[in-house]
Amino acid sequence: MNRAVCYCDDCQAFLHHLGRADLLDEQGGTDIVQVAPSAVSFDRGDEFVVAARLAPKGLYRWYASCCKTPLGNTLTPRLPFIGIVTELFQQAPSARPCDEVFGAPRGAILGKFAIGEPPPGSLRPSVRFLAHVARKLLGWKLRGKAWPHPFFDRASGNPKYPITVLSTAEREALRPLCGPRPARA
Repeated sequence: MNRAVCYCDDCQAFLHHLGRADLLDEQGGTDIVQVAPSAVSFDRGDEFVVAARLAPKGLYRWYASCCKTPLGNTLTPRLPFIGIVTELFQQAPSARPCDEVFGAPRGAILGKFAIGEPPPGSLRPSVRFLAHVARKLLGWKLRGKAWPHPFFDRASGNPKYPITVLSTAEREALRPLCGPRPARA
């Protein structure tokens, strides 16, 4: 797995769209653990799985339509990763601290969208961090960890669940809630 904090305005916009800004940190960051698709499965509730895309070619942002819980972010099945909001693991009744389970975040990205001062090291990802991500993705791909995929059909490569693409007006309505902007008073 890989763990990072993303400050991008799209992650912020998505969580605001769901009404789940409680999953953002004070600076608008989303703490995410990236796992291989084959590591994720659902044993019930798949009738509630849907996705939103903030743009026609944006990430698939999967969530449970019943409770607006984000389930994972993906690109396509060709890029084998699912980014899961780590805060969700903290809400489990017997949760151990995320640092204990996943290790500390390896990096922070897109700090230019942070609320207030960008966190140290978030404006440019380090070469070491990018190399780690590339090794993980390549390793998962070569070891066949892209399948089974919880969100895509293997035969067609198409999403298994309904997708909604936000309109430009819907996305623009979320922008004022996202960074970059001065710290909240």
